Amino acid sequence: MLLLALPSAHALVEIDIRGGNIEPLPIALPDFSAEGGDSKLAADMTGVIAADLRRSGLFNPLDPASFIQKNMSVNSTPRFGDWRQISAQALVTGTVIKQSDGRLRAEFRLWDVFAQEQMLGQQFYTTPENWRRLAHIISDAIYERLTGEKGYFDTRIVFVDETGTKDKRVKRLAIMDQDGANVRYLTRGDDLVLTPRFSPTSQEITYMSYGGADPSVYLLNIETGQREIVGNFPGMTFAPRFSPDGQSVVMSLQQGGNANIFMMDLRSRRTTRLTNTAAIDTSPSFSPDGRQIVFESDRGGSQQLYVMNAGGGEAQRISFGPGRYSTPVWSPRGDLIAFTKQHQGRFMIGVMSPDGKGERILTEGYHNEGPAWSPNGRVLVFFRDTPGANGGPQVWTVDLTGYNEQRVDTPAFASDPSWSPLIN
Repeated sequence: MLLLALPSAHALVEIDIRGGNIEPLPIALPDFSAEGGDSKLAADMTGVIAADLRRSGLFNPLDPASFIQKNMSVNSTPRFGDWRQISAQALVTGTVIKQSDGRLRAEFRLWDVFAQEQMLGQQFYTTPENWRRLAHIISDAIYERLTGEKGYFDTRIVFVDETGTKDKRVKRLAIMDQDGANVRYLTRGDDLVLTPRFSPTSQEITYMSYGGADPSVYLLNIETGQREIVGNFPGMTFAPRFSPDGQSVVMSLQQGGNANIFMMDLRSRRTTRLTNTAAIDTSPSFSPDGRQIVFESDRGGSQQLYVMNAGGGEAQRISFGPGRYSTPVWSPRGDLIAFTKQHQGRFMIGVMSPDGKGERILTEGYHNEGPAWSPNGRVLVFFRDTPGANGGPQVWTVDLTGYNEQRVDTPAFASDPSWSPLIN
């Protein structure tokens, strides 16, 4: 996918995302024009961009019925007064053209309505089947220009697809765009699969499979479909998580009545033991700088969160609230650790600082579990189980404000989601 930049100016409108409950920015997105091309495709692209921005909770795409200026051209200056009149603070104009060589050329401009200036302009060339991904890339560009941080729309989520009755569930690995589109199955359902985890550096996942007598850990390249076995580990309790450089994994191995944390170098397959206790140490996750590991342990009598150096050694407890803490995962920014918390029959998803301060509960429900971070560290994806004979898990997202909670539609029940890095 080829990107060309168009001239832009410094403008005034921006979103301060450092606060708590953020008022969404009113933004106008007229349908992209289709000069001699496919007007439905252009409108569909505009719809995906608007949906991305709306789902972030930071933007309020305005109703097209309120637009005064119609039939916008990407190469003409907007009538800014018309857009101020409907309270738009930002405006996006664009066009999609199918070229003689079969490629799509898409161009967009982002305008500051009050400053009456262009903030951003970009042009892309791609194949027609990439139109939805191109819409996500444009959403990311708009998001970054208006918030000052990287977007997360050009990403995917891997999860466990679950079909059948509760006592005979078929579990397959599946992958989808972050908005739930383009679902693709990665395994057939012959073997039980659990805990897929994305590499932070590539489109590669690690997951557990119970096809034989012992659980096996696999590496799967999403792009090529190539699968590689890491090893068979009797008694493993949790699938590995990658190190920040993607060269190692950290995991929990059960031996007798206890479980300890181990690290494996994926090139040499050499395994190093990091904890050595009579407790159950599980669910390890690296800090983004690779220097520390957070994990859960019952060494103090109940499930709590601990942080230790990546090479092992003494661990410091960081969770001290009422209840049990589990499934910790470090934010890509390094400033927060997400977790699952159980207290008085409630399952909660929350965050705290790496030193345990500032604990905040973002959402709670009948059974919430398994948070995973978007690559920009602003949104969490998790799964929520529903009660009853016909109930099952569903994928949800919530941002750091705790006010923007949304379900991600999947073809069937879905659990244990993991977010990819930006596709690039």
